[in-house]
Amino acid sequence: MHLLVVEDDPRLGRLLVRLLEEERHLVELTASGHEALEMAAAGSGLDAIVLDIGLPDLPGTDVARRLRTGGSQLPILMLTARDTVEDRVAGLDAGADDYLVKPFAFAELSARLRALGRRQARDTRPGVVLQNGPISLDEVRRLVSVDGSPVELSPREFSLLECLLRHPGQVLSRDQLLDYAWPYGDMLTHNTVDTYVHYLRDKLGEAAAARIRTVRGVGYRMALTDQ
Repeated sequence: MHLLVVEDDPRLGRLLVRLLEEERHLVELTASGHEALEMAAAGSGLDAIVLDIGLPDLPGTDVARRLRTGGSQLPILMLTARDTVEDRVAGLDAGADDYLVKPFAFAELSARLRALGRRQARDTRPGVVLQNGPISLDEVRRLVSVDGSPVELSPREFSLLECLLRHPGQVLSRDQLLDYAWPYGDMLTHNTVDTYVHYLRDKLGEAAAARIRTVRGVGYRMALTDQ
């Protein structure tokens, strides 16, 4: 999953990022409620938000409420040290999907995120199509087309393209792409990613392939849909 962690405790924020990345999630971190709203509105391909209530600039409940008012359906897991029934009700009424009281076991946080991911997958499964320029990818039927013409991809090529399409404008490192397309692979190198990106570009054709930008020394990014 691509997660946004909104936590103003620096040590806890860094710990959550490290543990979640060890579970092969893509993780963004901010301590600002306003910045969280901007990131969620930027079309960054987020799958869920881990949101602390006690933020210094904007309460987590206000962040959740503004997201829901703006039409966002992103799953929100709210973190708080407040454990009264009233506090939990306030968080859920603000738009949170789940609520976890500090201190908590990371295993429980991880399990709750998996549950949110399954719920989101069920809610969005019918007709999930990722579109970027001439490229169209149907996640359910696992079909890819360019300008309406079908393109045959291997499972690894499909996974690479899916990852890039889910995060337009975001630079993805070769390690992140390896984790996504080869989650259980071993003895793989960065050259593996470069080779498969080359295969992918060849199959997409020149115009569509140009949307996959190389970021020297880092990895790759998919052009934003309006570029």
